[in-house]
Amino acid sequence: MSNATRPESIGLPKEMQEHHYSLVYEEEEKHWWYVGRRRILDTFVNSLSGRFSTHPPRILDVGCGTGANLNMLSNYGDVEGVDVSVQALSYCRERGLKNVKHGTAEELPFEDATFDLVTALDVVEHLDDDLEGLREIRRVLKPGGFALLTVPAFMFLWGVQDDVSNHRRRYTMAQLRSVVTEAGFTIERETYANIMFFLPVFGVRTFMRVFGLRAQAEYAINVPALNNVFAWLFGLERFWLKRWSLPFGVSAFCVARRVD
Repeated sequence: MSNATRPESIGLPKEMQEHHYSLVYEEEEKHWWYVGRRRILDTFVNSLSGRFSTHPPRILDVGCGTGANLNMLSNYGDVEGVDVSVQALSYCRERGLKNVKHGTAEELPFEDATFDLVTALDVVEHLDDDLEGLREIRRVLKPGGFALLTVPAFMFLWGVQDDVSNHRRRYTMAQLRSVVTEAGFTIERETYANIMFFLPVFGVRTFMRVFGLRAQAEYAINVPALNNVFAWLFGLERFWLKRWSLPFGVSAFCVARRVD
Protein backbone atom coordinates (compact mmCIF):
# COMPACT_ATOMS: atom_id res chain seq x y z
CA MET A 1 0.00 0.00 0.00
CA SER A 2 1.21 3.48 -0.79
CA ASN A 3 2.74 5.26 2.18
CA ALA A 4 1.61 8.69 0.92
CA THR A 5 -1.08 8.79 3.58
CA ARG A 6 -3.39 11.63 4.51
CA PRO A 7 -2.76 13.92 7.50
CA GLU A 8 -3.45 12.02 10.71
CA SER A 9 -5.30 14.91 12.34
CA ILE A 10 -8.27 14.88 9.97
CA GLY A 11 -10.22 12.11 11.70
CA LEU A 12 -12.73 11.53 8.90
CA PRO A 13 -15.47 8.88 8.90
CA LYS A 14 -14.90 5.70 6.97
CA GLU A 15 -17.46 6.43 4.24
CA MET A 16 -17.53 9.44 1.97
CA GLN A 17 -19.75 12.17 3.38
CA GLU A 18 -23.26 11.55 2.01
CA HIS A 19 -23.99 15.15 1.01
CA HIS A 20 -21.00 14.99 -1.35
CA TYR A 21 -22.93 12.84 -3.85
CA SER A 22 -25.76 15.34 -4.16
CA LEU A 23 -23.21 18.09 -4.81
CA VAL A 24 -21.44 15.99 -7.44
CA TYR A 25 -24.73 15.12 -9.14
CA GLU A 26 -25.63 18.80 -9.36
CA GLU A 27 -22.21 19.95 -10.56
CA GLU A 28 -20.77 17.07 -12.61
CA GLU A 29 -22.34 18.07 -15.92
CA LYS A 30 -21.40 21.76 -15.76
CA HIS A 31 -18.60 22.55 -13.28
CA TRP A 32 -15.40 23.56 -15.08
CA TRP A 33 -13.25 20.94 -13.36
CA TYR A 34 -15.47 18.04 -14.40
CA VAL A 35 -16.06 19.38 -17.91
CA GLY A 36 -12.38 20.07 -18.57
CA ARG A 37 -11.30 16.73 -17.13
CA ARG A 38 -13.80 14.81 -19.28
CA ARG A 39 -12.40 16.47 -22.38
CA ILE A 40 -8.93 15.26 -21.43
CA LEU A 41 -10.22 11.79 -20.50
CA ASP A 42 -12.00 11.56 -23.84
CA THR A 43 -8.68 12.18 -25.59
CA PHE A 44 -7.02 9.37 -23.62
CA VAL A 45 -9.83 6.87 -24.28
CA ASN A 46 -9.93 7.83 -27.96
CA SER A 47 -6.20 7.11 -28.25
CA LEU A 48 -6.85 3.56 -26.99
CA SER A 49 -9.99 2.90 -29.02
CA GLY A 50 -8.21 1.14 -31.88
CA ARG A 51 -6.25 -1.18 -29.59
CA PHE A 52 -8.99 -3.20 -27.91
CA SER A 53 -9.22 -6.94 -28.60
CA THR A 54 -13.01 -6.92 -29.05
CA HIS A 55 -15.37 -4.52 -30.81
CA PRO A 56 -17.32 -2.99 -29.31
CA PRO A 57 -15.07 -3.24 -26.25
CA ARG A 58 -16.39 -3.88 -22.77
CA ILE A 59 -15.61 -0.97 -20.46
CA LEU A 60 -15.93 -0.79 -16.68
CA ASP A 61 -15.86 2.41 -14.65
CA VAL A 62 -14.83 1.57 -11.09
CA GLY A 63 -16.19 4.10 -8.64
CA CYS A 64 -18.63 5.40 -11.23
CA GLY A 65 -20.18 7.84 -8.74
CA THR A 66 -23.22 9.66 -10.09
CA GLY A 67 -22.52 8.55 -13.65
CA ALA A 68 -21.49 11.48 -15.86
CA ASN A 69 -18.31 9.68 -16.97
CA LEU A 70 -20.35 6.64 -18.01
CA ASN A 71 -22.08 8.77 -20.62
CA MET A 72 -18.72 9.81 -22.08
CA LEU A 73 -17.33 6.25 -22.03
CA SER A 74 -20.44 4.90 -23.77
CA ASN A 75 -19.20 6.56 -26.96
CA TYR A 76 -16.46 3.92 -27.12
CA GLY A 77 -18.09 0.64 -26.15
CA ASP A 78 -20.46 -1.26 -23.88
CA VAL A 79 -20.12 0.40 -20.50
CA GLU A 80 -20.81 -0.82 -16.98
CA GLY A 81 -20.31 0.92 -13.66
CA VAL A 82 -19.70 -0.16 -10.09
CA ASP A 83 -19.73 1.90 -6.92
CA VAL A 84 -19.68 1.32 -3.18
CA SER A 85 -22.41 3.93 -2.59
CA VAL A 86 -26.06 3.00 -3.01
CA GLN A 87 -26.86 6.71 -3.07
CA ALA A 88 -24.44 7.33 -5.94
CA LEU A 89 -25.97 4.46 -7.92
CA SER A 90 -29.43 5.94 -7.41
CA TYR A 91 -28.20 9.11 -9.09
CA CYS A 92 -26.84 7.01 -11.98
CA ARG A 93 -30.32 5.58 -12.48
CA GLU A 94 -31.78 9.08 -12.43
CA ARG A 95 -29.52 9.76 -15.41
CA GLY A 96 -31.05 6.71 -17.12
CA LEU A 97 -27.98 4.53 -16.54
CA LYS A 98 -29.10 1.03 -15.61
CA ASN A 99 -26.00 -1.11 -16.14
CA VAL A 100 -24.49 -0.32 -12.74
CA LYS A 101 -23.76 -2.57 -9.78
CA HIS A 102 -23.05 -2.20 -6.10
CA GLY A 103 -19.57 -3.32 -5.05
CA THR A 104 -16.16 -2.29 -3.82
CA ALA A 105 -12.99 -1.72 -5.80
CA GLU A 106 -11.26 -4.35 -3.67
CA GLU A 107 -13.91 -7.01 -4.46
CA LEU A 108 -15.32 -6.27 -7.90
CA PRO A 109 -18.49 -8.27 -8.71
CA PHE A 110 -17.21 -9.46 -12.09
CA GLU A 111 -15.50 -12.54 -13.51
CA ASP A 112 -11.80 -12.69 -14.35
CA ALA A 113 -10.65 -11.25 -17.69
CA THR A 114 -13.97 -9.58 -18.53
CA PHE A 115 -13.12 -6.06 -19.70
CA ASP A 116 -11.01 -4.42 -22.40
CA LEU A 117 -10.77 -1.15 -20.48
CA VAL A 118 -11.21 -0.38 -16.79
CA THR A 119 -11.25 3.22 -15.63
CA ALA A 120 -10.72 4.34 -12.04
CA LEU A 121 -11.10 8.10 -12.16
CA ASP A 122 -10.15 9.68 -8.85
CA VAL A 123 -10.92 6.43 -7.05
CA VAL A 124 -7.65 4.79 -5.96
CA GLU A 125 -6.90 7.58 -3.48
CA HIS A 126 -10.02 6.58 -1.51
CA LEU A 127 -8.83 3.03 -0.85
CA ASP A 128 -7.26 1.96 2.43
CA ASP A 129 -5.23 -0.53 0.38
CA ASP A 130 -4.63 0.92 -3.07
CA LEU A 131 -2.48 -2.06 -4.08
CA GLU A 132 -5.33 -4.49 -3.43
CA GLY A 133 -7.70 -2.37 -5.48
CA LEU A 134 -5.30 -2.16 -8.41
CA ARG A 135 -4.74 -5.92 -8.35
CA GLU A 136 -8.49 -6.39 -8.49
CA ILE A 137 -8.71 -4.07 -11.49
CA ARG A 138 -6.02 -6.14 -13.18
CA ARG A 139 -7.94 -9.35 -12.41
CA VAL A 140 -11.07 -8.23 -14.29
CA LEU A 141 -9.08 -6.96 -17.28
CA LYS A 142 -8.52 -9.19 -20.29
CA PRO A 143 -4.85 -9.95 -21.07
CA GLY A 144 -3.71 -6.98 -23.09
CA GLY A 145 -6.46 -4.80 -21.61
CA PHE A 146 -5.93 -1.28 -20.35
CA ALA A 147 -6.50 0.60 -17.10
CA LEU A 148 -6.95 4.36 -17.18
CA LEU A 149 -6.27 5.86 -13.76
CA THR A 150 -6.47 9.39 -12.42
CA VAL A 151 -5.54 10.48 -8.90
CA PRO A 152 -5.02 13.80 -7.11
CA ALA A 153 -1.38 14.86 -7.04
CA PHE A 154 0.95 16.05 -4.26
CA MET A 155 0.18 15.93 -0.56
CA PHE A 156 1.08 19.61 -0.17
CA LEU A 157 -2.07 20.35 -2.22
CA TRP A 158 -4.27 18.69 0.41
CA GLY A 159 -7.44 20.74 0.85
CA VAL A 160 -11.06 20.73 1.93
CA GLN A 161 -12.14 18.72 -1.12
CA ASP A 162 -9.82 15.92 0.01
CA ASP A 163 -11.56 16.04 3.41
CA VAL A 164 -15.06 16.05 1.96
CA SER A 165 -14.22 13.25 -0.46
CA ASN A 166 -12.55 11.20 2.29
CA HIS A 167 -9.29 10.77 0.44
CA ARG A 168 -6.57 8.65 2.00
CA ARG A 169 -3.69 10.19 0.09
CA ARG A 170 -2.50 12.26 -2.87
CA TYR A 171 0.25 10.91 -5.13
CA THR A 172 3.48 11.91 -6.74
CA MET A 173 4.02 10.27 -10.10
CA ALA A 174 6.76 8.11 -8.61
CA GLN A 175 4.38 6.83 -5.92
CA LEU A 176 1.65 6.10 -8.45
CA ARG A 177 4.10 4.35 -10.76
CA SER A 178 5.39 2.22 -7.90
CA VAL A 179 2.01 0.90 -6.75
CA VAL A 180 0.72 0.35 -10.32
CA THR A 181 3.73 -1.71 -11.32
CA GLU A 182 3.63 -3.64 -8.05
CA ALA A 183 0.05 -4.57 -8.92
CA GLY A 184 1.36 -6.28 -12.06
CA PHE A 185 0.77 -3.66 -14.73
CA THR A 186 3.05 -2.33 -17.43
CA ILE A 187 2.79 1.45 -17.62
CA GLU A 188 2.27 2.83 -21.11
CA ARG A 189 1.69 6.49 -20.34
CA GLU A 190 2.00 8.75 -17.32
CA THR A 191 1.60 12.48 -16.93
CA TYR A 192 0.40 15.18 -14.62
CA ALA A 193 -2.61 17.26 -15.66
CA ASN A 194 -4.33 20.53 -14.75
CA ILE A 195 -1.14 22.54 -14.77
CA MET A 196 -2.99 25.79 -15.53
CA PHE A 197 -4.70 25.83 -12.16
CA PHE A 198 -1.82 24.45 -10.13
CA LEU A 199 -0.74 27.78 -8.65
CA PRO A 200 -4.30 29.03 -7.92
CA VAL A 201 -5.19 25.73 -6.22
CA PHE A 202 -1.96 25.77 -4.23
CA GLY A 203 -2.56 29.39 -3.21
CA VAL A 204 -6.20 28.95 -2.19
CA ARG A 205 -5.58 25.74 -0.24
CA THR A 206 -2.55 27.15 1.52
CA PHE A 207 -4.48 30.30 2.46
CA MET A 208 -7.44 28.30 3.80
CA ARG A 209 -5.16 25.97 5.74
CA VAL A 210 -3.10 28.76 7.29
CA PHE A 211 -6.16 30.78 8.36
CA GLY A 212 -8.27 27.78 9.35
CA LEU A 213 -11.01 28.55 6.84
CA ARG A 214 -13.56 25.90 5.90
CA ALA A 215 -16.10 25.42 3.14
CA GLN A 216 -18.72 22.78 2.53
CA ALA A 217 -16.88 21.92 -0.67
CA GLU A 218 -14.54 23.65 -3.05
CA TYR A 219 -17.30 23.89 -5.62
CA ALA A 220 -18.19 27.03 -3.65
CA ILE A 221 -14.88 28.56 -4.78
CA ASN A 222 -15.99 28.46 -8.41
CA VAL A 223 -16.76 31.77 -10.13
CA PRO A 224 -19.94 31.09 -12.13
CA ALA A 225 -19.30 33.88 -14.63
CA LEU A 226 -15.93 32.31 -15.49
CA ASN A 227 -17.01 28.67 -15.40
CA ASN A 228 -16.99 28.20 -19.18
CA VAL A 229 -13.66 30.01 -19.48
CA PHE A 230 -12.10 27.78 -16.81
CA ALA A 231 -13.48 24.65 -18.52
CA TRP A 232 -12.04 25.82 -21.83
CA LEU A 233 -8.63 26.55 -20.30
CA PHE A 234 -8.47 23.20 -18.51
CA GLY A 235 -9.66 21.34 -21.59
CA LEU A 236 -6.95 22.97 -23.73
CA GLU A 237 -4.42 20.64 -22.12
CA ARG A 238 -5.80 17.75 -24.15
CA PHE A 239 -4.08 19.06 -27.26
CA TRP A 240 -0.71 19.10 -25.50
CA LEU A 241 -1.29 15.73 -23.83
CA LYS A 242 -1.94 14.01 -27.15
CA ARG A 243 1.83 14.06 -27.68
CA TRP A 244 3.61 15.27 -24.58
CA SER A 245 3.46 14.99 -20.81
CA LEU A 246 3.36 17.67 -18.12
CA PRO A 247 5.97 17.91 -15.33
CA PHE A 248 3.46 18.79 -12.58
CA GLY A 249 -0.22 19.49 -12.07
CA VAL A 250 -3.16 19.12 -9.71
CA SER A 251 -3.86 15.57 -10.96
CA ALA A 252 -1.86 12.58 -12.20
CA PHE A 253 -2.95 10.36 -15.11
CA CYS A 254 -1.73 6.87 -15.89
CA VAL A 255 -2.47 4.38 -18.68
CA ALA A 256 -1.42 0.87 -17.68
CA ARG A 257 -1.72 -2.46 -19.47
CA ARG A 258 -2.18 -6.01 -18.31
CA VAL A 259 0.56 -7.94 -20.08
CA ASP A 260 0.63 -11.65 -19.18
